[in-house]
Amino acid sequence: MNGFILGTKTQATQEFTPDGKRVPVTMIKTTPCYVVGIKQKETDGYTAIIIGYGTTKHMPKPTKGLLDKAGIKTPLRFLRELRIEQKDVESTLIEEEGKRGFQFSEKKLFVGDEIKPSEVFGIGTTIQVTGISKGKGFAGVVKRHGFGGSPSSHGHPAQRTAGSIGATTTPGRVFKGKRMAGRMGSDRVTVQNLKVFAADETSIKVTGLIPGHIGGLVEVKA
Repeated sequence: MNGFILGTKTQATQEFTPDGKRVPVTMIKTTPCYVVGIKQKETDGYTAIIIGYGTTKHMPKPTKGLLDKAGIKTPLRFLRELRIEQKDVESTLIEEEGKRGFQFSEKKLFVGDEIKPSEVFGIGTTIQVTGISKGKGFAGVVKRHGFGGSPSSHGHPAQRTAGSIGATTTPGRVFKGKRMAGRMGSDRVTVQNLKVFAADETSIKVTGLIPGHIGGLVEVKA
């Protein structure tokens, strides 16, 4: 594990590299983001790091208790867990002076610390971004699956229909997984092999486009 942070997609724009090449970039706001807690295999059955992001006016009591235990006064809106493989526990989780934490490369973070992208990601770091894609509503097979449609001449009444969806007597049913019209979007999507274009204490710029709408929650992982 080389880095992890939560944020919200704020803007898709463009930047220029030092050699004058234009590249598309997406800006991600990452403040405030804290290490809320650590789950251990002995007590919880698995090992994970709990990350919190965003602010809210109303918090569930269990969340408030978790933040109070970590010494975090900011009312966080989102909590996410980052699973740690058992083989990586010894090299990732640390404990110093009674404080539990973990290590990103050479950076050490403990429960209650704020995660800043400039301290976690370097320029040019390869990352992957996960988010919920935009919801498109109910869509037909041409838009949803890229069907070619029916011929547009010789009196065909509909050009964007799916056509036949099954066999006749045998097997006499529609197979599972048949591509048909239906709800499109609102899926969990991960885009890999993106690069960090710039990073400061409150935000990060990544090359390329990421899933989701403006203001949507995204997970950035190196």
